[in-house]
Amino acid sequence: MNIEQFKGLARLPKFAIPSHYDLHLKLDLSAACTFSGTVKINLSITEKTNFLVLNANQLQFHQALFTTSGNQQYCPSDVVVDDDDEVVVLVFDETLCVGEGLLGIEFSGKLNEHLKGLYRCTYVDEGVKKNMAVTQFEAADARRCFPCWDEPALKATFKITLDAPSELTTLSNMPIIDEKLDGNIKTVYFEETPVMSTYLVAVVVGLFDHIEDTTADGVKVRAYCPVGRSDEGKFALELTIKSLDIFTKYFSTPYPLPKLDMVAVPEFAAGAMENFGLIVYRDNAMLYSDSKSTARRKQTMSIVVAHEVAHHWFGNLVTMEWWTHLWLNEGFATWVSYMATNNLFLEWNIWTNFLRETNGGLSLDALEQSHPVEVEVHHVHGIEQVFDDIGYNKGSTIIRMLHGYLGDDIFQKSLSSYIKKYSWKNVKTEDLWRVISEESGVNINSLMDCWTKQKGYPVIYVKSKDHILEFEQSGFYRAMYEDRLAAQLRKAVENNSLLATDKFGILDDMFALCEACKQPLSSLLLLMNAYRNEMDNMVLLKLIDVCYGVVNISTDAIPDSVNVLKEFFISLLQCSAEKLGWESIPGESLLDVMLRGEVFIALATFGHDKTRREAMQRFQVLLNDKNTPLLSADMRKAAYISVMRNSSTTNRNGFESLLKFYREVDAMIEKERILQSLASSPDPDIVLEVLNFLLSNEVRDQDSVYGLVGLSLECRETAWRWLKENWDRILKKYGSGMLLHYFVREIVTPLSSNEKAEEVEAFFGSNVNPAVDQILKQSIERIRIKARWIQSIKQEQSLPDLVNQLLHKE
Repeated sequence: MNIEQFKGLARLPKFAIPSHYDLHLKLDLSAACTFSGTVKINLSITEKTNFLVLNANQLQFHQALFTTSGNQQYCPSDVVVDDDDEVVVLVFDETLCVGEGLLGIEFSGKLNEHLKGLYRCTYVDEGVKKNMAVTQFEAADARRCFPCWDEPALKATFKITLDAPSELTTLSNMPIIDEKLDGNIKTVYFEETPVMSTYLVAVVVGLFDHIEDTTADGVKVRAYCPVGRSDEGKFALELTIKSLDIFTKYFSTPYPLPKLDMVAVPEFAAGAMENFGLIVYRDNAMLYSDSKSTARRKQTMSIVVAHEVAHHWFGNLVTMEWWTHLWLNEGFATWVSYMATNNLFLEWNIWTNFLRETNGGLSLDALEQSHPVEVEVHHVHGIEQVFDDIGYNKGSTIIRMLHGYLGDDIFQKSLSSYIKKYSWKNVKTEDLWRVISEESGVNINSLMDCWTKQKGYPVIYVKSKDHILEFEQSGFYRAMYEDRLAAQLRKAVENNSLLATDKFGILDDMFALCEACKQPLSSLLLLMNAYRNEMDNMVLLKLIDVCYGVVNISTDAIPDSVNVLKEFFISLLQCSAEKLGWESIPGESLLDVMLRGEVFIALATFGHDKTRREAMQRFQVLLNDKNTPLLSADMRKAAYISVMRNSSTTNRNGFESLLKFYREVDAMIEKERILQSLASSPDPDIVLEVLNFLLSNEVRDQDSVYGLVGLSLECRETAWRWLKENWDRILKKYGSGMLLHYFVREIVTPLSSNEKAEEVEAFFGSNVNPAVDQILKQSIERIRIKARWIQSIKQEQSLPDLVNQLLHKE
């Protein structure tokens, strides 16, 4: 009997289909951090076979037995574990016939430290560090916890039982129906779940306080928080209650479970995970404090909470058939989370902020190494790489386009019909199009296939006709204007004659076209100058983003003019800085609070002397009084960056003070802000010290990526050398999960020459880790795009004069 036939398959063979799992896990949270378990799986054998092939990863097998409905028992003659394909093959000497049966397996494993599967993380209880257990199964890591058919289409019901220390809270997808105590161990029995995919199964065991509320429909919602911090869960609880009510009405379908728990855990690779009935959050993504959290955090949290709740319809109730159709989960959850947030906070103008989501998708989809929205996934190792800006941001934008085309009434009715038709089932993209076509009378397939089955997007070339130009800045495309029209648009921007969304889009498109060498940098700078008196918050945030991008490329392209360019950008932001000031104004909007922080971060980054002096003075006050009103949560990062931009090997005082402050503060959100700033120093020796610090035990694994995002341009070579020297260590520490993506993307992408691109290719060679192969290709392509752009800018010989003129222009 040849088991090689199962080698390298993208999906499991279909001769055995599960319908129910009875799973009993026993957790040992002592220093050993192990678990053992039994699983009994109800199977339908659909064709004669001598094999049962299911998923498993890093599990030990102790016993397996298959029992038919006629009570005939078959013990496998061999158990073959394939670590590469993450499957286990049970080999039977006798043929298993078509019919029903029960597969029982005893197994064990170790609570891993890679934040995947069933993993260990730690919390502090009265000064003592203790272990807790958390699961993260999406995309394909339920197999790290128990042997299973770990594919989204193979839905089943689950009855879960847990043995855990009696003093700890035990959570799973369903409510608890019984508990039994045996000494200091309790056995907890949970209600059986409805049919669901394996990636949505969840377990959390730890020490928490909780608060609760009930929806209008009687669904109990609880927020589990670290002990003593339940007040910080109130905002997320309130958002969840309101989101449930919004989605229940909009989809004309009630929330499908009797309860919804959310839990903030200290270590989590993603921001949050929509496990059915048990949403798990990274602590900083769920906990909110008026005094410690920034305005941006409040807005982001609102969108994230709505996103995770929305998944209970798009993803959990109606699930994609395979990861090719992931966008049906993520694109819809993203779009509908903005819809809900807009309903709750109309004053935030959230759809303008949505354009930043669109931008992320456009940026990635401009690459040759992009992929269609419906992306082929050929192996388990590549799944996590498709959780990217295409599925989330391009996906949500084309949904918004379709919604605008059909109108809200037809679109809402179509979604309601879709959810009713496919509840508890799996779908492909064409299933959605079929329902919308039936409801709207429009052939949606022919309309939308080019958006989901092809990569890339259109560039629209615009000419003026009869001096009338009508905008709708919400689509997934770029617009390029003829010179005369571009000059008229600059004038319209100066005169504040356009909607904020259009001013945002014009600037965003010009930057992208300039980056693609379709427009000269001089045209972009002239356009930026038109925003000198801009007052809209989201437009100014886009202007700041563009300023960063231009400074970064100009450092290599026109190094002699970079300081003058920074002065020009400082002058563009001066009006906003003077209006906003350092301290909050009673009654001001959340958008003003957000903008204040970003404006002063930019001024500090660009070397504005007055900002840096003021920031460092206020930082000194903060060191003596952690609650000083002179440095609010929204303004602290500007101060931290000022400190680090002034830090060097010969002037370490600020760096050491900030590092000491990091070690002293308890609030993880404050530690996060500090980590985002530490690597912004222009001194290579300081940054090298910071990079090593990120891998130390003083920084949680999930938080190390914050330090990478803030890496200074001056030290990109240092960071690249460090990555090469520490690559094996990083692989061992972070495994193959999402955190590894950041190390490649944030360190490789800032490089900017063809020589460096070749060096990166040579280093990784043909043995690149399959968990990051696509991200690596995308990063290398971005390096080459910058190299080409630099050469293009160098041809603009009049640029230095233009920069000087713009700086001194009133």
